[in-house]
Amino acid sequence: MPAELIEESVDIDATPEKVWAVISDLKRMGEWSPQCVKMIIRGGDVDLDTKTININRRGALVWPTTSKVVRFEPNKTIGWRITENNTVWSYSITPSENGVKLTERREAPGGKTSKISFTLVERFMGGNDNFDVELKAGMAETLGKIKKAAEA
Repeated sequence: MPAELIEESVDIDATPEKVWAVISDLKRMGEWSPQCVKMIIRGGDVDLDTKTININRRGALVWPTTSKVVRFEPNKTIGWRITENNTVWSYSITPSENGVKLTERREAPGGKTSKISFTLVERFMGGNDNFDVELKAGMAETLGKIKKAAEA
């Protein structure tokens, strides 16, 4: 069973507005994420209810997903629900003493994903426990890249 919540945080020496400018530009997700190599925005600007097509890769495996922005508060939070497995990926910005704390989360309500997603992870990605560990490490990598971009 997948973890109900996976999260990582990083402190960034930048304003909420600067960090927001980086994380809300979903077209740049491929620069940050080791798994989501591209997000294609359907329509104009990113806002609540924006839909995306996502291209993901893990080694030789490549698969598409779709998502819809379900959280959108400028300078505070952005999150999108993956249609194929019902998980929600999000970023939250919290002001701190030296800038902000940025938290990335993957939520799987009730510790469940879709049957197809669960089966694919079990058969082709080393099982849900191993995959959750990989996702958490990927979050740390992603946040490090976002930190570097926001502090530049």
